Amino acid sequence: MALFSSDTKKQKAAKAPTVRRGALHPEDARIANVLKNPWFSEKALIGTENGVYVFEIPPAVTKHDVMNAIAKTYKVTPVKVNIVNLPAKKKAMRTKRGVGTRARRHKAYVYLKKGETIAFT
Repeated sequence: MALFSSDTKKQKAAKAPTVRRGALHPEDARIANVLKNPWFSEKALIGTENGVYVFEIPPAVTKHDVMNAIAKTYKVTPVKVNIVNLPAKKKAMRTKRGVGTRARRHKAYVYLKKGETIAFT
């Protein structure tokens, strides 16, 4: 119903699809900078048996960016992505300074379909 607008149904259908604010387009070259490196810990390696892979990511990355990066880099489609923010830690330094701070980190848990795997070479 176009009582108060000049748009018709045909013009609305012809508009370009919208991209989420802040999300990178799958064809964007910056998508290569989304995944810093795989996260190799004991817990992460146990999760790979169940199709869950862990990656270190930059702080400003969204779940959709991670999904697009995984699809483009490893040619698999993720089912779900969870992002975890790890806080900075105070660590004792064996110098005169006494206490130092480790940087905060961000990681993404990527869930794949059963039977799909990612090979790290």
